Amino acid sequence: MCNSARLKENKPQNQRRTTFKKFALDLLWFVIVQIHVLLDLVIDFCFKLYYQNKIQKVPPIKNDLLQDSAVTLAKKIRNKQVSAEEVVQVFVERCKEVNGMLNMIVEECYDQAIQEAKKVDKFLKDHEDPASLEKSKPFLGVPFTTKDSNRAKGLLHTVGSVHRKDYRSEEDATVIGYLKAAGGILLGSTNVPEMNLWTESRNNVYGQTNNPYDTTRTVGGSSGGDAAAVASCAVPMTVSSDIGGSIRMPAFFNGVFGYKPSQGITSIKGVGMRENDFENSMAAVGPICKKAEDLAPLLKVLAGNKVHKLKLDEPVNLKTLNIFYQEESGDIRTSKINGELREALRKVVAHFQNITGSATKVKLPGTESSFRLWRYWMTKEEGEFRYNLTNRQYRTSAKAEIINLFTFRSQVTAAAILKLIDEDYFPKENSQWAEETTENLKKQLLMKLGDNGVLFYPSSPFPAGYHYSAYLRPYNFGYWCIFNALNLPTCQVPLGLDKNGLPIGIQVVAAPYQDHLCLAVAKELESAFGGWVNPS
Repeated sequence: MCNSARLKENKPQNQRRTTFKKFALDLLWFVIVQIHVLLDLVIDFCFKLYYQNKIQKVPPIKNDLLQDSAVTLAKKIRNKQVSAEEVVQVFVERCKEVNGMLNMIVEECYDQAIQEAKKVDKFLKDHEDPASLEKSKPFLGVPFTTKDSNRAKGLLHTVGSVHRKDYRSEEDATVIGYLKAAGGILLGSTNVPEMNLWTESRNNVYGQTNNPYDTTRTVGGSSGGDAAAVASCAVPMTVSSDIGGSIRMPAFFNGVFGYKPSQGITSIKGVGMRENDFENSMAAVGPICKKAEDLAPLLKVLAGNKVHKLKLDEPVNLKTLNIFYQEESGDIRTSKINGELREALRKVVAHFQNITGSATKVKLPGTESSFRLWRYWMTKEEGEFRYNLTNRQYRTSAKAEIINLFTFRSQVTAAAILKLIDEDYFPKENSQWAEETTENLKKQLLMKLGDNGVLFYPSSPFPAGYHYSAYLRPYNFGYWCIFNALNLPTCQVPLGLDKNGLPIGIQVVAAPYQDHLCLAVAKELESAFGGWVNPS
C-alpha cells in the first residue's frame, strides 16, 4: 500500500481519536464540576446548621449624615451647612455602636479626630472661599479609616501578627499622608488577616471581623475591616490596598465600591511592611466607599503626583464604549458561579447592550489558570513571607509552625501555615509557562479593550460565605487575583442584594491608564441598579 493511501486510511482514525479524547476530557470536566457543586452544597448546609441561630445585623441608621457620600460631606462642611465636629462626632458614635458586633476597628483615635475636627471648624470661620478649598483640600473634615497594615503615625501597625502586636508607626504611609493633607481625619485602623494574605479578616491579635449584613458571614480579606466599616456607615471612605483582590473581595462581600487602580499609580511605601515604593508590584492602593461619585476624587488624592497619567476629568460617552463580558474563569479549582450572580451579569450586559447597541461574549485564554498565574507572580514581589511573619526576627518554616501548632505553642494563624506549606512543599510554577501565559492573556484582552473598552467579569462564585468555610474552597479568590497578575485597573461595583440579603456585584476592567472608563461605568451601574444597600 502506498504512503498516500495509508495517510488517507489513518486520517479518519486520527479524527476519531481526537473526537473521543475531547469527549472524554469534556466528560471529566463536567463530572469534576458536578462533584464540586455537590461539595459546595454540603459545605453550605453544614455551616448553615451551625450558624442558623447566630445571625445578627447592624442596628438602624439614626442620622442621615451617615449615608452621605464623602464628597457630599466635604461640600456640606465647606459651605458651613454642618460643622466638621458634628460630622466626626456622628461617625464616632456609629463606630462605637456597631464595632462591638463587627470587630472592624482595632485601634481608635476618636478623641484626636474630634480635636482635629474642631481645628477645621476654627479654620473655616476665617475662610470664605469654598471653591479653592475644594481644590486644595477636597475632603476637609471628612473621617476615614485605613487597615492596620497601612502605617498611620502613632497607631499600632501589627499587620495581624502577634510578633508585631506592640509595634507603632512613627510616620504615615505615603497615601495616608496624602489623604490627611487633603483634609481627611483618621478615626482608627481596621482589622486584617495575618500578613494580609487570606480571604478572611481574622488574626491572633484582634480576632475575627463580622459582616454587617449577616454576622455569621465573612467580610473577606485583606481590607475586610475597612469594607465592613464603610458598609455599616461607620466611615464614608477608607484607604485600602490590593495585591490579590484585597480591596475588591471585601467590597463585594460588603456591598460597597472598591477600586484597584492601574499599576504604579499609587505609592505602596508604608503599605504592609514595605519601606519603599516598588512600581512593578502587583500591589496597589485604592479607596473603598459607599458611593461611586467618591471614587474619582479619592483616586486623584491617592495618586499624588502621578495623577497626570490618568484621564479622570475626561468625559466618557457610554454609547461609544466597546463592551465585553466573560461568564466564568474556567478554573476547575473554583466553585461554579451561582444562578443569582449569573443573572446579575446578564442584567448588566443587557443594560449596556441597550446603551451601546452591542456586547461581545469572550473566553480569554489563561483565565482557567488564574490562581496559578497569580501564585507565580507573587514570587516576584518584594519581601519574604517566612521572614516577615516573625517580624524579621528569624525565618520560620511550615515544619516548624506545624510542630508549634501540635505542641500548643503556635503564634500564627492556620492561613499563615497554609501559605508556608504552599511555599515549602508544593511544586513551583514553571516560569516560562507562567510568563508566556500571562503575556498572551494580557495581549488578547488589551487587543479587545483598546482605549475605549471595558470587560464585565464575575466577582466570585457566590456571595459572602460562612466564617471558616473558605478553608474548604481556598481558590475562589482567583476571580479577583487574576487582574493583579495582569496589572489592570478594576472596579468592584455593588448590584444590590441576593435572596438571602447578601450583597452581589460585578467587576469592571479596563486597559492600563483607562481608569476613567471603569469609574464612568461604575456610576452608570449605580444609577441603574441602586449600588450600596443599607444593611439595616
